[in-house]
Amino acid sequence: MDARILLVAPFQDLYEVAGKVVMEQFADAHACVKVIQGNLQECMEAVKQEIESGTEVIISRGGTATLIEQNVDIPVLPIEVGVLDILRAMMTNGKYPDKVGIAGFENVIYGCEEMESLLGIHFYEIYLHEEAEAETKIKEALAHGVELIVGDAISVKLAAKLGVPAIMIHSGREAVYKVIREAQIIGNIRRQEKEKSVLVRTMIDQSAEAIIATDTDNRITLFNSMAEKLFCISHFEALGKSLFEVIPALQLCETDTIHDVIEDIQQFGDKTIAVKKAILQLADETIGRIYTLQNVSQIQKLEQNVRKKLHKKGLVAKMQMQDIIGTSSICIAMKKKAVKYALTQSTILVTGDSGTGKEVLVQSIHNLSTRANGPFVAINCAALPEHLLESELFGYEEGSFTGAKRGGRQGLFELAHGGTLFLDEIGEMPISLQSRLLRVLQEKEIMHIGGDSVIPVDVRIIAATNQNLAQMIEEKVFRADLYYRLNILRIHIPTLQERREDIPLLAKELVKKLGKVNLNVQRLDSGAMEYLKQCSWQGNIRQLANIIERVMLLSDGPVITKQDIMEARDEVNTDIEQGIDEERDFSTDNLGRMEKDTLLRVLSEEKFNYSRAAIRLGIHRTTLWRKLNKK
Repeated sequence: MDARILLVAPFQDLYEVAGKVVMEQFADAHACVKVIQGNLQECMEAVKQEIESGTEVIISRGGTATLIEQNVDIPVLPIEVGVLDILRAMMTNGKYPDKVGIAGFENVIYGCEEMESLLGIHFYEIYLHEEAEAETKIKEALAHGVELIVGDAISVKLAAKLGVPAIMIHSGREAVYKVIREAQIIGNIRRQEKEKSVLVRTMIDQSAEAIIATDTDNRITLFNSMAEKLFCISHFEALGKSLFEVIPALQLCETDTIHDVIEDIQQFGDKTIAVKKAILQLADETIGRIYTLQNVSQIQKLEQNVRKKLHKKGLVAKMQMQDIIGTSSICIAMKKKAVKYALTQSTILVTGDSGTGKEVLVQSIHNLSTRANGPFVAINCAALPEHLLESELFGYEEGSFTGAKRGGRQGLFELAHGGTLFLDEIGEMPISLQSRLLRVLQEKEIMHIGGDSVIPVDVRIIAATNQNLAQMIEEKVFRADLYYRLNILRIHIPTLQERREDIPLLAKELVKKLGKVNLNVQRLDSGAMEYLKQCSWQGNIRQLANIIERVMLLSDGPVITKQDIMEARDEVNTDIEQGIDEERDFSTDNLGRMEKDTLLRVLSEEKFNYSRAAIRLGIHRTTLWRKLNKK
């Protein structure tokens, strides 16, 4: 949208000319250019109303333009009178005397001396600075032999009063067009600058940091709303005063090297403030300083809010110590140790066979610790290749490698800040990354891939493994120094073989949790319970849970019997044995025959539509045809 322009015409003729120019030349901006008629004081009330309504530039002529300019704080452009306008006015008189007085305000008669050489007559310039002096100056001109007055409305009116011939200078269409174009340019520039100013001002006032700017004499030129809150001083009190008079403690941040950016921590009463100071320069000239300050406690609060949002994204431990089922002495001893360890900040190493419930224990430790309100972040070190594991753990900068996300990415150490990072299957971590992990444990700081600055992190590490790390150290695939750093506190989770008395409790709890699988199943009978205790559970709790779920899916009655358990275990064992036998007995011919049978079965199911069958099999239609016709 174009800037809003008001053209004030002191007399009717100019009002009509301006209206025509706007209609003919500024049709697209017609709504943004308003023309009113009014002279001197009589127009001021209307002008003020238009400014309140949003007028950004005013155009007028002569004394009216001068008067408006003295009473408003927006740009006022005068309609300049050119040589053509004066010539046009004189031509209406036919003949003109040798000495002509050109009268008017400076913005009207500027440059008319150029016409003397063109017309061969003498011009007497009558400069008017205010309306009150007009009559005196015209009388002086008459005393110097002026016989004709050519000028603006005031001059013509006074000349008529004194009985002297006078001609009004009318502004032509070209002059009006030119000044409106100039007003549009100035108005649009002013609007853009105003928008930038509003944007900058809003950013400064909405900033979470206190921002203070000073001039070269250390006098405050900017004091944003956050600075007002931080120091309990209004900007009205601060502006124009010496910075060190308002905030004496900031003098401690001064340095002789004026081009340095200074970062410091200062105490302001009971508040600890992080201070950053920079020099404001325009070209090579220093024009002042700018200070950004943050309350450290506010930064910590902001971090806590970020952590809460991370919780909502799923970075939270859901399991509690009561979720670990077991009353055996070995299980109770393990839980007591876990509770004791949870109250410390030290690194913990959890060992145990696959399926024993290491992550449940780790989540329980986190929820009992002082970090319970912080994030819980887990990663399986065996699940990702080395380069992906590194970027997941430590994060990366934009452009640090092919495929790097725009803007970079935080690593899991940063996401776990203030909480717990669980490194499952730590024995599978590549040895090249083990050294980086060791450094994080020692220094409590990380560096992004492709980054050049360190980031402090406050993270508790809990690692877990089902491998013999001591043996891995001997085999040179696990670092001894990392092992000793991880093995500060250690908890071993017993196998089901070592805690058989807990199996009935676990089985009951599993039936309860898996009730939605089969609503008819209510319980296991005593025979089933006793049989479960006698079985060997190489897969531990995970294997037991799988068998219970399988039995519940296949059961027809409300009670699970020993026979149900035996059949489910036999099916699993048979599947395993068959898999081993088939793997042992497969020949090339058998494999080809089975493949062809499968292809024919799928083709038959798809009513011999080769295209649909090929899609199901994940192969090309031509490949399907070739395999079926192969002899």
